[in-house]
Amino acid sequence: MRRQVKWLIPAIVLLALVIVYLWPVPRVPFAEVYGKVHATTSQSLVSFRQSQPLSLISVGGVKWEYLVVGQGEQVIVFLHGMTGAYDIWWQQIQALKDRYRIISVTYPAVDSLEELEQGLLAILGRENVTRINLVGTSLGGYFAQYLVSRHPEMIARAVFANTFPPNDLIAEKNRTIGTLLPFLPEWLVISVLRGSFEQSIYPTSGQDELTLAFLNEMGYGRMTKAQVVGRYRCVVQKFEAPAPQMPVMILESDNDPLVEASLRAQLKATYPAAAVHTFSAAGHFPYLNRAEEYTRLLDDFFSGP
Repeated sequence: MRRQVKWLIPAIVLLALVIVYLWPVPRVPFAEVYGKVHATTSQSLVSFRQSQPLSLISVGGVKWEYLVVGQGEQVIVFLHGMTGAYDIWWQQIQALKDRYRIISVTYPAVDSLEELEQGLLAILGRENVTRINLVGTSLGGYFAQYLVSRHPEMIARAVFANTFPPNDLIAEKNRTIGTLLPFLPEWLVISVLRGSFEQSIYPTSGQDELTLAFLNEMGYGRMTKAQVVGRYRCVVQKFEAPAPQMPVMILESDNDPLVEASLRAQLKATYPAAAVHTFSAAGHFPYLNRAEEYTRLLDDFFSGP
């Protein structure tokens, strides 16, 4: 009997630890997440998702989801950040799709810029696209710089938005969490992200309910820990910054909580010929909370001489 009790207690403890580790990320209904967003805006997002079917492609055994929509001689490729998806750009896509062909992707759980590159190139190949305009924000802006360094011949114009150049600062500041991240339970990783949305992203967005709602939706089941880990590894991967021959525009916010002032300064110093637009008090996601202004800047840049 004592021998049974001796092994029963560790087994119970182990079971409890497994249950805690594997505890699922909570799911919250769309209506609840977007409850404070203006009904016209949330319905616009719903209609966009329902009316725009996604395409699928397998690259190296990894499934990619992407959207192709619109018409026009020029192609715009949208590249989201760490906590985004293809439809985080829906307001820009809706406004521009009558004049441009648009491709917007969602990054699967891959661990390197090379894998992101392979996936995007496979999509462009399938869609017979050889020349693109790039819009990348945060991680997407970093990835856009990587693409400019690797494929300058296929990029007509590039927008590096709310992002940073190749640097050591992000890896140094996040060394501990970056090491622990793969081993932490998924619910904890996603919960910490949702906390950051509330505590830093929301206030700096001007308390924009759409920004908070979209990010919380990502944190309530649309994004996995594997995607977070992979995207973090891409953010800290170093490469040599390009010397672009094509027109470049930098979009930034003067109160961006995720890209500190020193990194914003480094980005502008890295690309001194770039046009620069600074949003005032817009936070890290001006394409959500300053959608009309953001879209106008893109359209003016891509339609310019």
